[in-house]
Amino acid sequence: MTDQNYYDMWKMGRTRLTNQLDKISEEDLLKRVQSESNSVGWLLRHIVEVELLFAKNVFEQDLNVKAQTIGSIAKDRGQFKELEPLLELIERAEEELGSAIQKIEEWDGEVTTAEFGTVTRAEALGRITTHTAYHAGQIALAKKYGEPRK
Repeated sequence: MTDQNYYDMWKMGRTRLTNQLDKISEEDLLKRVQSESNSVGWLLRHIVEVELLFAKNVFEQDLNVKAQTIGSIAKDRGQFKELEPLLELIERAEEELGSAIQKIEEWDGEVTTAEFGTVTRAEALGRITTHTAYHAGQIALAKKYGEPRK
């Protein structure tokens, strides 16, 4: 498989997210499926943060990432309710992670992280692709069936 194939697979997998973006309104950002689930805005921010962390920690991109949806501070309080800043972050994550993916020459090379141990870069790419698609599915469900945060 060529380096371009890896990039193309990631880009196609990410369409589960990007194909929804022009249909998300600011009102949608506070929707959630039930009271304990995360809102659309929070999920968008989470996807971005994890993609940027992958670019940094797995694919060695020189980035500064301030995570607000990971770890002990990961509570959804309805704080991600402005669409434009989220869309800008989504675009930045696509650029940073896409650039990092295109720089990889050794896909069989291993990387070790605290989150999922030692894997090849190809396996890590599978993980970030499915992570984004998984949460994109949650976003679609929250938009369709969800109620605004109360």
